[in-house]
Amino acid sequence: MRHHFKLPEGNVQISFSGGRTSAYMLHQILDANGDLPEGRCKVMFQNTGREMEETLDFVQECGQRWGVMITWTEYRAVAPFFEEVGYQGASRNGEPFDALIDKKQYLPNQQSRFCTQELKIRTAKRYLRSIGWERWTAAVGIRADEPHRLGKPAPKERWTNWHPLAEAGVSRHLVGAFWSRQPFDLRLPNIRGNCWLGNCDGCFLKSERSQSVLARDFPDRHSWWEEAEARIGRLETSKGRPKDNSQFSKRFSKRELREFMERQGDWALETDGVLCQKDDGECIAA
Repeated sequence: MRHHFKLPEGNVQISFSGGRTSAYMLHQILDANGDLPEGRCKVMFQNTGREMEETLDFVQECGQRWGVMITWTEYRAVAPFFEEVGYQGASRNGEPFDALIDKKQYLPNQQSRFCTQELKIRTAKRYLRSIGWERWTAAVGIRADEPHRLGKPAPKERWTNWHPLAEAGVSRHLVGAFWSRQPFDLRLPNIRGNCWLGNCDGCFLKSERSQSVLARDFPDRHSWWEEAEARIGRLETSKGRPKDNSQFSKRFSKRELREFMERQGDWALETDGVLCQKDDGECIAA
């Protein structure tokens, strides 16, 4: 399997989302190549400010235990539109996401996922361009058991995507088995291979069940999403516009989801069909 993780020629960006799968990919690349070539290889983590503290701890620990430099960057609303940060200085209250929403003056949703583009993809691109990279290969942690994420047209960008996990036939079960043997792990629950608190805590692409559990068990974290909708809703009202752009989901607001859970309680979580659980965490039903 090691040959699948050999670095290609030229500059290489290793995308580390802060989850178990991309961390496994990083470990395998390190194992296959030894020390990463200085100057032409960057391991990058883009922090949105909505990651759980356990995710930030995990990124930091992977870097320390495996002896690899991880570059942390965040979106900024003013030029050069990114800032290099680190574990201590990383935003923890959604500040990069807030800045993006305030600049756009509307919210991302399932049809317009500009949050991923701006907070992660373009933030990494701006950093790499700032250090002089013109072209590069981007290692992306998509597994072989995620065919819906593969086979898409190549981006018309400065980079070419590389999917070593898919090429090596890596599944979520193999990733889980790897972490069960390690002396450390991401300290977030793993349910049938789905880390529902990973990445942005209340992401609108997560299942309704996952978002509902966040509202119930982490009300302080849920409140950020609810306030973002309220803030844009007030803006839309002040401009005399319909509130079409003031919800992360076209189906329900974060407030409606919280109030539903307050009325229904655990029954809604334990009864099949009440809440969408498509793809174990990626409910994209319209």
